[in-house]
Amino acid sequence: MRIVYKYLKDLIIKNRRFVVVLIHLMQAGIANYLAFAIRLEAVLLHEYLYQFASYLSVLLLVRLLFCLLSGLYKDLWRYASIGDLIKIVWSATGGSIVFLVLVMYVAQDTTYPRSIYILDWLLFIIISGSSRLFIRVFRDYLHFQSSGKRLLIIGAGDAGEMIVRDMKNNPAYNYKPIGFIDNDPYKAGHSIHGVTIFGAENKANEVIKEHCPDEILIAIPSAGHKTIKRIYDLYKPFNIPLKILPGMRDILNGNVSVSKIRPLSLEDLLQREPVRADIQHIRQYIEGKSVMVTGAGGSIGSELCRQIIKYKPLSLVLFDRYENSLYEIDLELKGRGSKNETEIFPVVGDILDTRSLEYVFSRYKPTAVFHAAAHKHVPMMEHNPIEAVKNNIFGTKNLVDFSVRYNVENFILISTDKAVNPTSVMGATKKVAEYVALSLNGISQLKSTVVRFGNVLGSSGSVVRLFRKQIDEGMPVTVTHPDVRRFFMLIPEAVQLVLSAAALGKGGEIFVLNMGEQVKITDLAENIIRLSGFLPHEDIKIEFTGLRPGEKLYEELFDETEDVYETEHEKLNVVVPRNLLSSRQIDYYMEVFRHIVADNCHECLLPALKSAVKSFKRQEDHLDYLPHFMIKIPSRHKYP
Repeated sequence: MRIVYKYLKDLIIKNRRFVVVLIHLMQAGIANYLAFAIRLEAVLLHEYLYQFASYLSVLLLVRLLFCLLSGLYKDLWRYASIGDLIKIVWSATGGSIVFLVLVMYVAQDTTYPRSIYILDWLLFIIISGSSRLFIRVFRDYLHFQSSGKRLLIIGAGDAGEMIVRDMKNNPAYNYKPIGFIDNDPYKAGHSIHGVTIFGAENKANEVIKEHCPDEILIAIPSAGHKTIKRIYDLYKPFNIPLKILPGMRDILNGNVSVSKIRPLSLEDLLQREPVRADIQHIRQYIEGKSVMVTGAGGSIGSELCRQIIKYKPLSLVLFDRYENSLYEIDLELKGRGSKNETEIFPVVGDILDTRSLEYVFSRYKPTAVFHAAAHKHVPMMEHNPIEAVKNNIFGTKNLVDFSVRYNVENFILISTDKAVNPTSVMGATKKVAEYVALSLNGISQLKSTVVRFGNVLGSSGSVVRLFRKQIDEGMPVTVTHPDVRRFFMLIPEAVQLVLSAAALGKGGEIFVLNMGEQVKITDLAENIIRLSGFLPHEDIKIEFTGLRPGEKLYEELFDETEDVYETEHEKLNVVVPRNLLSSRQIDYYMEVFRHIVADNCHECLLPALKSAVKSFKRQEDHLDYLPHFMIKIPSRHKYP
C-alpha cells in the first residue's frame, strides 16, 4: 500500500497543473448540477436533465478558458489567500457572463432558467473558494499541532502578525506561536491568526508558568533601549532565550520573516537613543576634502572610514601597518561601486616611519587627519612600556609634526578615558599624546583637537569578546574584581560623536563624549551568560582573578585640573586643561624619552612618565586610591 500511495502521490505532484484543472472542471459541473437541484427543489426532471447535459460541455469549456486566463491552475492551494479568492470571483463572473451570452443570444434558448445563471455563479465561487480554504486551514491545523519551539511573542502589532503568518506558511521554521503579550487593553482576549493575545506585561509570570514557552520574541521594531531593557529585566528571572526582530525600516518595507529573527544581544541592551548629529555641519567639514585616517583597519578607524565616506570627501587615505585589516576595509569601501564618489588610497605604513609619512603627506596632501592608531591594551603595555612610548607618544608627535609641515587644517586625536588620572603605562602615554597634539595647535594653520571616550563594544580588545569566547568553550567567565566598572559605547555612536566633535572644534580643546552610566563588569558578564542561554553562577561560573597591572576599579572622564564646559551637543562636553605642557617642555620630554627608548631602559621609563604626567600614579603608589569621578566636578559653563 505504501508503494501505491507513493506512486500516486508522485504522479499527482508531477502532473499537478493537470489535476488542478480537472478538479476545477469537476467543481464547475457539481456547481451547475446543484444550481438546477436547488432551483427545482428536487431531483432533475427529464426536461431539465436534458438542458443540464446539453449545455454542460459549453459551460466546462468556458470555465476552462477563464481558469487558464486567470492563472488559477498555477496557484498552490496550501497558500490560498484573498488574492486567490479575487481570482476565483473574477473567473466565475467572466465565465458566467460569457455562458449567458452563448445560451441566450448565440443558441437563442429562452427556456434555460435564468436563476440558474446566478445560482451556478454563486455555488461555483463557494465550492472553488472553500476547497482551497479547507486545504490551507487543514495544513495550518496539522502544522500548529505538530511539535516545534513554543514561542511567546511580545507585541501584537503588524510585526507580530507578519511573523505568525510566516510561521503558519512555513512549517520548516519549526516554531509554534502560543500567544501574544501586549499592553494595549483593547487587544486582550482577541486573537491573530488563531493565536491568543493573553494581555499586558503584568500577566507575564502567569502566562509563562501556564504555557511554558521555549523562547520569547520581542516583535516591537520601534522599541528603544529603555523598552528593550525593561522587557529583558522582566523576563530575565525565567531564563528563557530572548529573540528580537529587525528595525522599523524592515517593517515598513514588509521585510519581516522568521529568518530575520536573531538572539537579543548585549548591544541591544546598551543601545542608547540615536545621536543627534548636525549632518550639515559635518558635511561642510569633510565634503570635497582629502582626509587621512591612521589605524584605518582597526575597530574605531574602520568605522571612521565608513562614516566619513558618506560625506563625500575628495579622497580618503587609509593608513595602517597591518595589511589584512587594511585590505578588508579597502575592499568593503570600494565594493560600494558607483555610490562611492571618493578616491580611496590604502597605504601600508607605520606612524613611526618618517619616510613613509613623508611620502603620504607629500603625495595625498590631507586637509584633515584622524589619528586612531595606538596601542590600547592596558596589561599588554604594562609588559611592553617602551613600545607604548614609541607608538603612542612618538607616533603622535610624528603625525602632528608632518601635519604642521604640510599645512593640514585639522588634526583629531582619538584618546581614551584611561588618560585621566592614569594608573597604567598605556593611559600615561595617551595623556602625553594629548599634550603633544594640543601643544602645536595654532602652529601654521593647524587646529588640533582631542576626542576622549571609554570602551567600545565590539572592538578587538573588548572584554565582551573574551566573555563570549569563554562561554563558547564552556569555561568560567573571568572578571578581575567584583566591583570593577567601565564606560561602554557602541562603535557607530562613538564615531558619530567623534565627527561631531571634530566639526565643532576650534582647536586646542579636549572633547569628552557623554558615556552614560558606568556598567558593572560582573553585571555585564551575567547578562552575556544569560543571553547565551545559560544561568550565571550555575551553568557558567564567574571567577574573580584580581585587578591586573595598571587597571582601575573605576574609569574617569575628567580630572581636577580641567575646566568642563557644555556644548550645543547634549552628548559632548569640552575640557580645557589648565596645566598643559609648553612646547619647550614637550621638546624636553621627547628628548628624555628618545634616550630611554634608545637605551631600552625600562627602569628609567616610569619616573620619566610620572614627571611628565603629574597625575600618573601606579596602583602600588596609592593603595587607598579613590576614583576622581566621585569628586564633584565644578558647575559647567557654556563653551564659547
